[in-house]
Amino acid sequence: MKYGYARVSTEGQHLETQIEALKQSGIEKIYTEKYTGTTTNRPVFDKLLKDLRAKDVLVVTKLDRFARNTHEALEVMQTLFDRHVAIHILNLGLIDESPTGKLIFTIFSAFAQFERDLIVTRTQEGKAYARMHNPNFKEGRREQYTDTEIINAYNMHCQDITYKRVSAQTGISISTLKRRIKKLDLKNNSRVIQNKKL
Repeated sequence: MKYGYARVSTEGQHLETQIEALKQSGIEKIYTEKYTGTTTNRPVFDKLLKDLRAKDVLVVTKLDRFARNTHEALEVMQTLFDRHVAIHILNLGLIDESPTGKLIFTIFSAFAQFERDLIVTRTQEGKAYARMHNPNFKEGRREQYTDTEIINAYNMHCQDITYKRVSAQTGISISTLKRRIKKLDLKNNSRVIQNKKL
């Protein structure tokens, strides 16, 4: 029997393209999950591995949907080959337990890992350059609300308005408001901030 597996790396990505490609290949039983490429937990994939039997075929659209790095790919591959389960990667072909199949899988797994490492390296180099040349560079996700919006909300709270009402009026969640107040150290500078023309 043929089993399909589809995975995306982030919540913002979609599984439909992979699922459609698997269906067009005649796969009816498809396992799906949304997990990042670095997480160690893939419960759906683990269940699929347990369901596979001798002479079954595991089908994925691309190599990086099957494994996250070369080491894991080779481990899973060896486990499946020991159980006489073949792997069909749609954009590569059928890889079984023959010497040629093992060689092909090892080579392409290494290239997939190499590509991911290049992406990480380029990202790190880009951040390092930005830190050196952009005084306004801030690593991580950009704040949803400006400092001025937080200060205005805090000034409302200083006028004996509860955080709940401030949140309702500004749209800023209570947890975000408290976190940003602490980050901006507004409580220790409230007199200056309230007298500051915004």
